[in-house]
Amino acid sequence: MQEINFDEKVEMILAKDSRYARDAYAFVRESLDFTQKTIGKENRGQVRHITGQELLDGIRQFALNQFGPMAVTVLEEWGVRNSRDFGEIVFNMVEIELLAKTEKDNRDDFNNGYDFTDAFRKPFWPPSRLNVVAKPVAN
Repeated sequence: MQEINFDEKVEMILAKDSRYARDAYAFVRESLDFTQKTIGKENRGQVRHITGQELLDGIRQFALNQFGPMAVTVLEEWGVRNSRDFGEIVFNMVEIELLAKTEKDNRDDFNNGYDFTDAFRKPFWPPSRLNVVAKPVAN
């Protein structure tokens, strides 16, 4: 029996759910790899299951690394407008066995993950736009 590759499985997902672009699925898969490597470094190379919140943080870091200040623009082009959308992508991939989940994992893990402006735009704002209050200088 021939194994179905990633692209073929994404095609199957897109036939059922066309809300997100093909590139969004590849990005989430790459973000998962990035997150596993990051957590692996912290855990001395041990691979373990990644939680939804950990994946969201990895997605944020990976998007900032890959797209910089254009992250929101790229994600929106793919149909991704909030952290819940990442959960939908992940669980579309779980349903077609591109990703695995534990009994504790569910779509709600991705609700209220972060605001896209805070996560992807603010890191590039100048300090004057961040409403930074200067600390008084001690005499």
